[in-house]
Amino acid sequence: MDLTTLKTFRPAEYEDAADAYRATGDIAGTAKDTIDQQVAAALRDRLEGEAATAALVQLKHLSRNFHYAQTGCGLVSTALNGFAHDMGAARRKLMAALEDARAAGCTVGADGSVTYPAGGDAPEGGTVRGTDGPASPMAAALYRQSAEAHPNPHHGRALELAQRIADALAEAAEADARWAPRLRALRADDDLTVSHADWKDAHTDRSGLRAAAGDYLASLPQPPRGGTPQDNAAWWQGLTAEQRSAWLSLHPALVGAMDGLPAAVRDEANRVVLNEHLARTRLALDAVPEPPADRWTWTTTGLTPTSTPTPEYLAWQREHGERYLALQNALKGMESIQRRFDQTGERGLPEAYLLGFDPEGNGRAIIATGNPDTAHHQAVYVPGTTSNLSNIGEGIDRMTNLWRVADDEADGEAVSAVTWFGYDAPQSIVKDAPFSHYANDGAPGFNRFLDGLEAAHSGDAPPHRTAIGHSYGTTLIGSAARQDDLNADDVVLAGSPGVQVPRAEQMDVPKGHVWNLEADWDVVPDVGRFGHGGWGEDGLATPSDQRFGARQLVPGDIAGHTSYWDEGTTSLQNQGLVAVGRGDEAEVEEPRPRWERMR
Repeated sequence: MDLTTLKTFRPAEYEDAADAYRATGDIAGTAKDTIDQQVAAALRDRLEGEAATAALVQLKHLSRNFHYAQTGCGLVSTALNGFAHDMGAARRKLMAALEDARAAGCTVGADGSVTYPAGGDAPEGGTVRGTDGPASPMAAALYRQSAEAHPNPHHGRALELAQRIADALAEAAEADARWAPRLRALRADDDLTVSHADWKDAHTDRSGLRAAAGDYLASLPQPPRGGTPQDNAAWWQGLTAEQRSAWLSLHPALVGAMDGLPAAVRDEANRVVLNEHLARTRLALDAVPEPPADRWTWTTTGLTPTSTPTPEYLAWQREHGERYLALQNALKGMESIQRRFDQTGERGLPEAYLLGFDPEGNGRAIIATGNPDTAHHQAVYVPGTTSNLSNIGEGIDRMTNLWRVADDEADGEAVSAVTWFGYDAPQSIVKDAPFSHYANDGAPGFNRFLDGLEAAHSGDAPPHRTAIGHSYGTTLIGSAARQDDLNADDVVLAGSPGVQVPRAEQMDVPKGHVWNLEADWDVVPDVGRFGHGGWGEDGLATPSDQRFGARQLVPGDIAGHTSYWDEGTTSLQNQGLVAVGRGDEAEVEEPRPRWERMR
């Protein structure tokens, strides 16, 4: 890069363009939210039929276009700001060197050379040039030696100025070469279809921008290392609009995982991560050959038919089966989350917020029905054994059902029902569930999440908060109470194998606010008590035992381990009352002997 180009470079022009792109992205984001939360929601709530279904499909495509535009504008805005930052830094170094040259009585040529005047024993001045790029320590030492030996005292100063100018020009040239391909790559296809390939490209573009924006990101206020949710909230509140956009654009997964940030911010970040990973998963799945049509060979021995996999199917299983199943399971979970987004408005269902998403391993996801930041009542559900991303839809549906009941009982106050799958749950009932380390490892994250709900809440008064656990999820809640202060007002335990403590008062909520549900023929409390029950002075206790001290909610006409959140049940109604602080109106019963529950 030549001196004149850098001298006349105006970072403000690029920063203004970045502001314009950010404003355009904000407009696109507002349009997306209007479509999803108002237009499509009202359509689902009020109309049905083929025409309504077709309209919803078109609205979904339009919303997807606006979301992609919002994401793309954020990337362009951040890239322009990053380029302006790096070029601006080089220009400031150049302008400082030029000012120092003027003050020293030197003149600077268009090629960056420095001409110095006569002085000392030298009747004439001279011209020097800097080396390409930063000088090595040996070269700098030789420069100093040459300057000290030169008869003109201005020679050394001119050498130093020339090197500073050369360094500034080299820095600018490097920044230009680094950013130019990244900016060119941000051009979108000129069509109205946002494909999976487009979202995959967005992920690639983001990775490239992160590599280019190291200096720019380092100049921004950094997220607190190991900070509390309150620290996270203070950090975010202290950022400018430009800085927030940069972190959202370049590190959406980091922002989306930060407890204490506003729900809308985490949702925006995590939806980008979700869309990009869904696109890459779909493309990867499409690249796997389909299993052969003829998979089984059937034979009959006597009257009994038996099946044997064909050689072609066995070969496909060996080469592709494991990856195919993993991709299908991941896709199933992500589509379940998207399906909840698409249900907004149905029977008055409020908008959903994706408060956490991580596809790695068994996956993690946190989905809220209703905005927890403005809710008067927050219910947070922890699922149990075998939970993973592929079956997250079950947990989402349970909290959707709970929200409907709680909303009916809330006397007009806002309710948010959250599915918190933010830990590595045991995957095998036999091999994993008897061990406590899954709960103990996940409990600190659950406590941080609850504290984050409090830090992000924008209401005048603290919300009423209920922690709800199912099966092994109750053990995690118990571990969270045992390890730290559980930031909840009520605790509901359903089908609990034990909560690691022997008394309800050890659950960190007011007396009388630990509730338990145990349905007929739910064997988990009996089987799991020896691994997760709490030992007290009078022996082992679980929430179903009278000596534990929990208030026993009437489960109603349900049986087994999985029906606690079925629509229309007494169990669900009672939980809804507890979730809105009206537990005293719920139906309770005395703890029943095990033989009675197994009749």
